Amino acid sequence: MNPAIACVVPCYNEEAAIGKVVRDLRASLPEAVIYVYDNASTDGTVAEALKAGAVVRHELRKGKGNVIRRAFADIEADALLIIDGDDTYDASRAREMVELLFEGPYDQIVGARREIVETAYRAGHAVGNKMLTGTVRSLFGNDVTDMLSGYRVFSRRYIKSFPALSHEFETETEMTVHSLSLRLPTAEIEVDFKDRPAGSVSKLRTYRDGWRILKLILGLARRQRPSLYHSVVASLLALVSLILGAPLVSEFIETGTVPRLPTAVLSASIMIIAVLVLLVGYILESFMHMRQEQARLAHLRYPAPTRDTDFVPDMLHQNAPNPS
Repeated sequence: MNPAIACVVPCYNEEAAIGKVVRDLRASLPEAVIYVYDNASTDGTVAEALKAGAVVRHELRKGKGNVIRRAFADIEADALLIIDGDDTYDASRAREMVELLFEGPYDQIVGARREIVETAYRAGHAVGNKMLTGTVRSLFGNDVTDMLSGYRVFSRRYIKSFPALSHEFETETEMTVHSLSLRLPTAEIEVDFKDRPAGSVSKLRTYRDGWRILKLILGLARRQRPSLYHSVVASLLALVSLILGAPLVSEFIETGTVPRLPTAVLSASIMIIAVLVLLVGYILESFMHMRQEQARLAHLRYPAPTRDTDFVPDMLHQNAPNPS
């Protein structure tokens, strides 16, 4: 039995590009089911997608993260490819990415963008991508070079263990951190990245979306690395306490008196808070390990991606309890 392959194309007002994206995916992966998830478009996106032969579904809640959450819940596939509907990625590489997923086997293949025209990235986006990717690499691991790529292929066990909590463009960051925190096997393929076609307008807002992604990274660091996060906060509080308290201690040693009692109380209180923050971090670290174990077990409920799916029922049958 051949594995089920699906392509998901999130779209919002991509009338000028969606038809070509669907046709390119069909040429590269003729056996795949191509789903275009319309995100409340007001132009002819739906008509163009249907004309190109895609299955159109609708997600009325705005935001790419909402589309991904819906698609990952609805679609059953052994390999699921996502690609933006703006025709900036090279859809002809889809076959190569899917084949690599099965050959690995891997849980995620990332299309790392290679700019083929100088205007492919909007002003500031390339620098912002490098800065945010560098932050994630330093916090969670080095197995990523293009954290914000919207061109990826996932295994079934990835999509069914991914919580998909993001609402908008920060969803790629959440995908990256999910794979890094669970140490899922991931590979990258360089893909061409070009300008949007005429008539297609970018929905990204450089500063707003950059700030949302940075907030998500900090939030993920707080949840995924609580001991590190709380250690930093505790260290800052302890430093403030020492700055306030050191002169008082020195004066007490010299004179035997504490002339500024309110400052002494404030310094001691801040140090107590710092210790409590540090302890909370270690407690949360234990809970985080429990969450990771649960996510790992959810991931392991599904077999590794493979071209031969006939073995799956046999494997499940062998693991089933003996009725006798």
